[in-house]
Amino acid sequence: MAAEKNRQVLIVELPQGKLSEAHFKLVDGAVPEAKDGDVLVKTHYISLDAANRAWMQGATYRDAIESGQVMAGGAIAEVLSSKSDALKPGDLVFADTGWQEFAALPAKQCTKLPALEPMTHLLSVYGVAGLTAYFGLFEIGAPKEGETVVVSAAAGSVGSIVGQLAKIRGCRVVGIAGGREKCDWLVKELGFDAAIDYKNEPVHKALKEACPKGIDVYFDNVGGDILEACLFRMNLFGRIACCGAVSQYDGEAPAHGPRGIPGLIVTKRIKMQGFIVMDFNDKRDQALDDLQRWVGEGKIKVQEDIIEGLENTPRALIGLLAGENRGKRMVKVT
Repeated sequence: MAAEKNRQVLIVELPQGKLSEAHFKLVDGAVPEAKDGDVLVKTHYISLDAANRAWMQGATYRDAIESGQVMAGGAIAEVLSSKSDALKPGDLVFADTGWQEFAALPAKQCTKLPALEPMTHLLSVYGVAGLTAYFGLFEIGAPKEGETVVVSAAAGSVGSIVGQLAKIRGCRVVGIAGGREKCDWLVKELGFDAAIDYKNEPVHKALKEACPKGIDVYFDNVGGDILEACLFRMNLFGRIACCGAVSQYDGEAPAHGPRGIPGLIVTKRIKMQGFIVMDFNDKRDQALDDLQRWVGEGKIKVQEDIIEGLENTPRALIGLLAGENRGKRMVKVT
């Protein structure tokens, strides 16, 4: 192992505006050694998420990223050697390996994964994307049969699963996505009742037509103007699951936040709650059982967007932030 190189992608400069490939650098580092309690892992698939960009703006639920570091990111990895009783060589784990081929990590920071095929589903429907959709919708949104559920970034990794889960619950589902092709896919392939193309039609007006009875649950992945538009269509005692704000992660800060929040939340008694998937670790097994059953029954269609090559990870993240992907985007390292 000592003779091998460890290809790594560093974040060499934190962006002040739009993220670009110039902010990253591909280097050859040394393969690390596992210390007591650690495991040495080989990275197979790196998860790409809008949160990668948010981490560059400062501390969130994790430490802020600093220039000169290996870019942070979660991945599916295989244990090569172990100095912990918790894991053994050959085990698959999900861990914050960063954007690199090899990583040495405390075993307690690695989540052992089941031997499921295809492996990529462990990052998409059975990974953070699927679990985020499941808990955000069911625990925060709490939809009831017959209610109207709206989800933004509906063609993305989380949104595409949220809509299908809401259909399983018996709801009317409206997706908001960019481009007619994505909107057609949501309706014709995933079974959404309607889709709004925010790039080519006024969202406020389109919501009135798509949600004639108002919105009971809004799953927010984007924030900004789309959140504002949905707020004005919320029903009494509506619920908003705040998952992300991708519209505000990359570029200049918006001139204003969504308007109408204080008055609308009070007068309509709206529940608006942020969450992260780790909040519900105690319910993870039940969620995975449900997701596996629904995939097996064909009630959830899994869409994955796999980019080949560690060197293409920066470009792949920039493309995700621009809305290139359909479904879960990831990078195949090996």
